[in-house]
Amino acid sequence: MARDEFSNCESDIRLDGKVALVTGATSGTGLEVAKNLAKRGAKVIIASRNPAKLADARNIITNVAKHNNVVAKTLDFESLTSVRTFVHETLTQEPKLDLLINNIGAIGLEDRLTEDGLQTMMQVNYFGSFLLTFLLFPLLKASAPSRVVNVSSLALVLGFIDFEHMNDVGRYTNFQYYCNAKLGNILFTVEMDKRVKSQGVNVYSMDPGLGKSEFFRHLDNEALKKLLNAGLQLIGRPLDRVAMMPVYLGIDPRVENDSGKHFRDCMLFYSSWFANDTDFTRNLWDETKRLVGITEGEDWERQKL
Repeated sequence: MARDEFSNCESDIRLDGKVALVTGATSGTGLEVAKNLAKRGAKVIIASRNPAKLADARNIITNVAKHNNVVAKTLDFESLTSVRTFVHETLTQEPKLDLLINNIGAIGLEDRLTEDGLQTMMQVNYFGSFLLTFLLFPLLKASAPSRVVNVSSLALVLGFIDFEHMNDVGRYTNFQYYCNAKLGNILFTVEMDKRVKSQGVNVYSMDPGLGKSEFFRHLDNEALKKLLNAGLQLIGRPLDRVAMMPVYLGIDPRVENDSGKHFRDCMLFYSSWFANDTDFTRNLWDETKRLVGITEGEDWERQKL
């Protein structure tokens, strides 16, 4: 992989005294992001649904970073109760949060409604991260200047959001749900920026490109899963290089004035014409708040923090 693809991302910025939260951090890009941040001196909170994998990831990160300031917390995006429990523990235990990296990306999940009445692919890839970020915003604001980085995908260009049917089971293919969710990540970024502008919290979205991961691990078809994951190993980008992109957006002063924008290879990149439709992004924000059940006590927009 040519070095110049990532040359804009490189930085020697230290993060001593900073606190970062990375979701999906037990493998793939998320694990590499957590390692990168920890090596810079940050306290890193890693979040995932599997306690055993969390423990393994924590050991890997601490060994690389040469310090033990790594916290592992269970977080299952298939359960909004789990998200709320995670947020409550974080708000109780952490006095600050300088950086949130939403790194969730899953395909091949069962097409059904979760316990929260949300379509599984949409909840794991979009609704869960929205709720997490919304509920953590007061801590991010109190820690300002702080940043949020939403990892999306080029698949967003195939995404489409129909407010009447975006949560329907059986309406789309598994891949189409993924595309729709990744479009949601972009539009959530754009709208959040409008609502928190001038409050010291910057928010960015990005396309990481294909990495040498096991992205297709949830597929039921074993032969297809092996074939697609083998393809990623063949043509994908090295994960430690891919991880430089969300880290760049999370810490580099060069993007200070680019909040609300979309990036690829640490450069501004076109996202979607939907992002320019102010009514659409506002309606998606409001509908998402309704679907995830934001309560009056949780709604910092009404409280005017």
